[in-house]
Amino acid sequence: MQWRDLKARLLAAGSARVTGEPAEQYIARSTAGPGAGGSGAVFFSIENHRVKLAISPLSPVEITHLGNGAAELFFEGQRISGNLLEPGFHCPDQAFITVTGSCVFSCRYCSVPHTGGKRKTLKEIFRMVKSVRNRIHAISVTSGVLSDIEEEESYVLEVIQCLSSFNLPIGVSIYPAPMTPDRLKEYGVAEVKFNLEAATPEIFSAMCPGLDYGTLWNVLERSVQLFGKNRVFSNIIVGLGETDEELETCIRKLTTRGVIPVLRPLSPVAGLAGTSRPSAERLKKIFEIHKQALSEGGLDPSKAMTMCTNCQGCDLVPGRDE
Repeated sequence: MQWRDLKARLLAAGSARVTGEPAEQYIARSTAGPGAGGSGAVFFSIENHRVKLAISPLSPVEITHLGNGAAELFFEGQRISGNLLEPGFHCPDQAFITVTGSCVFSCRYCSVPHTGGKRKTLKEIFRMVKSVRNRIHAISVTSGVLSDIEEEESYVLEVIQCLSSFNLPIGVSIYPAPMTPDRLKEYGVAEVKFNLEAATPEIFSAMCPGLDYGTLWNVLERSVQLFGKNRVFSNIIVGLGETDEELETCIRKLTTRGVIPVLRPLSPVAGLAGTSRPSAERLKKIFEIHKQALSEGGLDPSKAMTMCTNCQGCDLVPGRDE
């Protein structure tokens, strides 16, 4: 069995039925991103590899929990032994905290504006991280936008200051203002992820009304100047209507600027419910383009300390999913 092929097929499916012994301690719940407000997800692992699958009773994938994290995956006639991983918050090995679980923007692919989530207090966030400190190696922070971008950034900076006493690397992914990278660097943040989301400005405008694609590019370039290579990331959703050629152009534009692309298969929720997920064949094709572009740009995703590239659950990651 080649892990990359299996993971591509699982990501194309996107979900799993969880049967067998009770598995509540292995269920990760999201208040940000496409999984916000859903039934949760599980991380299935084989040795050093892992994949995150949303829980769905209608999935063609079945994961049977045998107890104590031991599990078997049944898919396309295969039976594969592995383990369920216990999350810190949101993902294994990290406390991945959503500061504000609501958003004033209405990106079509995102469930957050529809969930009515609240903003966590500093005390609440500190207690959350403290409760999992013995099983995490990093803290990651993301957020919606409660009122405006600048106010959200100010509150996230308070959160970072509150969490600095844990002496763990902190990664941050928020919607940025022009000076956001400078302020995050000043507060000791280790890595940043500012998400382009779409491969072209036209698709971005259609998906994210009211947000500025050009600002994101400027902020990413400034971030590389401040944080260096292998410390700056950007999500690109695969499946928003872009061609492979458009996606490759975007990938290479990022890697030549020192940014590691995070290629996220579309989860068809919110305004895109009913849209098809990208196929396993397309994900594998894009993986090879991604791998070559990273190599030519001198970038190494395996050096990521925080956030999605370190977790590797939701995406095919060159250097990790080989």
